Amino acid sequence: MATSPTKGVKYISDNRKARHDYFIHETYEAGIALTGTEVKSLRQGKVNLKDSFCRIENGEVFLLGMSPYDQGNRFNHDPLRTRKLLLHKYEIIKLLGKIQEKGYTLIPLNLYFKKGKVKVTVALVTGKKLYDKRQALAEKEAKRDIERRMKSRNY
Repeated sequence: MATSPTKGVKYISDNRKARHDYFIHETYEAGIALTGTEVKSLRQGKVNLKDSFCRIENGEVFLLGMSPYDQGNRFNHDPLRTRKLLLHKYEIIKLLGKIQEKGYTLIPLNLYFKKGKVKVTVALVTGKKLYDKRQALAEKEAKRDIERRMKSRNY
């Protein structure tokens, strides 16, 4: 009996804007170093990945621009602090090479709990031009229209 890959996975947040603004080439699963109050906020689903991005510095990957959290007290950490992503060294070297060579960018796609740990899906992307976005919207609209007509025929 095969286990499903989504078993034990609870999605927290999704970066929908990323799928609209970028071509996604590769994805990686990474752990994320958080404090207790941040995990508490994530359990409530209070996070925004809309304007966040990743940067590689000194052989480590950091997540910047993740939205602030509202849990905790006066001893809180800085809400907009950079958070370290946990990837294997060979993955970091591969990502660094592609980012420097081909002009790719690293952005987070979604956050989720997997077996009690917070994970983030990081994507290697390139930006879409305006005409690419328009073409994607037109294709999506055409597909919806076809499905709508097929559904009405079946009645």
